[in-house]
Amino acid sequence: MKEIMEYIGLALILIGGVFLFLGALGIYTMPDIYTRLQAGTKASTLGAMSTILGVGFIQPDWLVKVIIIVVFIGLANPLSSHALARSTYRMGVAPKLKSGIDAYKKAYKKQIKKFTS
Repeated sequence: MKEIMEYIGLALILIGGVFLFLGALGIYTMPDIYTRLQAGTKASTLGAMSTILGVGFIQPDWLVKVIIIVVFIGLANPLSSHALARSTYRMGVAPKLKSGIDAYKKAYKKQIKKFTS
């Protein structure tokens, strides 16, 4: 049974490493901050969760702590990414859009108008 858990752990660590590599590649190749945030957050969340969970399978004594860490990463990483993207937009950094449609622009203007009046 212990060998099976170790193989599962090693497979999860390998999968996590692949996702972390793909996240780094996405950050390097994407054209603007918003797509870089999206690529980095999705891949690093899955990669880190997978890698840490793999360590939990290899060391079963740590499994409870590892699950707590995985849950924290699953909650904190997307929230921090959203906060960074929103603050970047509010600072005036425009996304590079091929379609020219900025769906958040109207909502942002309404929000500004509401707070200033």
